[in-house]
Amino acid sequence: MVQLLVNVDVDDIERAIEFYRAAIGLHLGRRLFDGSVAEMLGASSVIYLLAKPAGTLPSRQVASVRDYHRHWTPVPLDFEVDDVGRAVDRAVAAGARLEEEARSFSWGQLATLSDPFGHGFCLLQFSDRGYDAAA
Repeated sequence: MVQLLVNVDVDDIERAIEFYRAAIGLHLGRRLFDGSVAEMLGASSVIYLLAKPAGTLPSRQVASVRDYHRHWTPVPLDFEVDDVGRAVDRAVAAGARLEEEARSFSWGQLATLSDPFGHGFCLLQFSDRGYDAAA
């Protein structure tokens, strides 16, 4: 079995902990590496918030630097929720930016947002049949 661990770079670890606690309902598990990593629990996978200053290189092989303005995220996080309307209100109150209101699909509802660090994420609520309704 493969264990999925999610890593999210942020430029302010304290602000990120509070955002993901208030917006998504995650809770701090533990701090690692002298506090530069926060383990956030409460999702189906552990999410690690990694303190990485803006302007630093993500690897020696990548020419672009970390930028915490809104950016395209090739692997966005999707959080499944029981009530997408309430979840959107909670996330926005915590500092998320609503980019697209919740839309309805045969499989459920989906809203698109971004966190205060420029990362896109979605809140989705499945219908009874979920993705099977689209098959």
